[in-house]
Amino acid sequence: MSSKAWGGRFTKPPDKMVEGFTSSLSFDRRLYRQDIQGSVAHARMLGRQGIITEAEAQTLVEGLEKVLAEIEAGTFPFRIEHEDIHLNIEKRLTELVGPTGGKLHTARSRNDQVSTDMHLYFKEQIDEVVVLVRGLQGAILAQAEEHLGSDAGGSFGPTIMPGYTHLQRAQPILLSHHLMAYFFMFERDAGRLLDCRKRTDLSPLGAGALAGTTFPIDRAFTAGELGFSAPYPNSIDAVSDRDYLIEFLSAASLIMMHLSRLCEELVMWSGTEFAFVEMDDAFATGSSIMPQKKNPDVAELVRGKTGRVYGSLIGLLTVLKGLPLAYHTDLQEDKERTFDALDTLKRCLEVTAGMVATMRFRRERLTQAVRQDFSNATDLADYLAKKGLPFREAHEVAGKVVLHCINTGRYLADLPLPELREFSPLIGDDIFEAISPERCVADRRSLGGTSPERVAEQIALAKKLLGA
Repeated sequence: MSSKAWGGRFTKPPDKMVEGFTSSLSFDRRLYRQDIQGSVAHARMLGRQGIITEAEAQTLVEGLEKVLAEIEAGTFPFRIEHEDIHLNIEKRLTELVGPTGGKLHTARSRNDQVSTDMHLYFKEQIDEVVVLVRGLQGAILAQAEEHLGSDAGGSFGPTIMPGYTHLQRAQPILLSHHLMAYFFMFERDAGRLLDCRKRTDLSPLGAGALAGTTFPIDRAFTAGELGFSAPYPNSIDAVSDRDYLIEFLSAASLIMMHLSRLCEELVMWSGTEFAFVEMDDAFATGSSIMPQKKNPDVAELVRGKTGRVYGSLIGLLTVLKGLPLAYHTDLQEDKERTFDALDTLKRCLEVTAGMVATMRFRRERLTQAVRQDFSNATDLADYLAKKGLPFREAHEVAGKVVLHCINTGRYLADLPLPELREFSPLIGDDIFEAISPERCVADRRSLGGTSPERVAEQIALAKKLLGA
């Protein structure tokens, strides 16, 4: 009997080069548990429906359990000539239980078998990735909460920093406010993953090669056995659909983009020019030639690996773009790139969570930075507008004050009141409080704003979301 599942039609075996080229065992062997799980459900259904005897079904189930035990014990004889994990398991099953093993594939094709394995695997993996996203959110939330309040001795209040647009100092904000922006980015990511899971939660088992089967199978039974919400309603779609993997890769790409943005800021902020943050030694590396260096390599690698996940998304989209229905071996290309993206994403989430949890912000440097810039210029304009000056005129006055400061090498708070009043008689002695960094953030009480009470609301919402 041929070692291939399709050998009867052929008069000679495949070329050794072809055998290696077409084999997927090197990467699909990770699906062994899902393949056995699907086969157990299929065997039970065959026995339940009288397609094979109940005794034969029980023999198959017991044999599959032995195969699982061998794989997990590391004693399973993987053979490349058996092409993939599916045929490796089936061949070993037949060695263990005899000719009855050949009955397992009744009313089933490798097309619906492979697809079922992938659906089972990615349902589990999506759940694991969501847990990792939540872990990163927890690390961000802990930093935000720490920098919103004072320490035990009450020696500092909320940490204020310069907010940026165009990488230029814009307005004073709370560090906690900035961090919470990332929390809510990752909250959307978790939502996208959970939404993708809904469309992964369909069973292709029983679709056959594409047209269903002549045997009286029960697809609803196997779907229930495997924990799926329902079977695919169309057998052609069941074996050719890879939308759920593209959705996953799209969600993964968005997560990596958010990770990359966060890591880009941490790389910049850890440099001498900013000096806002210091990475823990356990999440940094040194230089082989420059003894003084402390490099943010972890953040840089996460940033670099983003393109790897993007590539997997574009690669699978390209595989599918001109593919007619139903199954084609091109679809074998769904696994290697998707597995790589999954593994990359999980490692990046895990290491970023550790990096964020252990990094230390330099409060003194952040405080100094926000007092040595013009990020309070908007507040000067707002001050004048509240005194009755039209905002456009107030904006122009504030701009002239800034230009004057630049020309004289000072900041807004350095100007004495008489000098400030030369630009507008509306400026009173309350101006210095109005443009202090503390007042600048405290007055931004609009929903979602940077005032301490508004950021506290965001943190409370975040805790509720994580708790749910």
